[in-house]
Amino acid sequence: MEDNPTYDELKAWYKQSGLLLKKFFNTSGLVYKEMQLKDKLPSMSEEEQLKLLAANGMLIKRPMVICEDKVFVGFKETEWEVLKNKKVCQ
Repeated sequence: MEDNPTYDELKAWYKQSGLLLKKFFNTSGLVYKEMQLKDKLPSMSEEEQLKLLAANGMLIKRPMVICEDKVFVGFKETEWEVLKNKKVCQ
């Protein structure tokens, strides 16, 4: 992906994923740490968090796989095995 995902894309993926929004943040990243988001995110609205993610792609946890009915965020070996073996995203 060359461009940052848009606010609308991120919002749709977040809703589709069923995950907590904080799972979309790259908490290990330098930008996350420099912005001290660990302390700030809890008091931010969903809209503010999504706008922040859309504005700075370095804040988004990778890899992210978007399927028709499922969204995978970050590397979790068990989830990736399911993707590989069951061909969840085709």
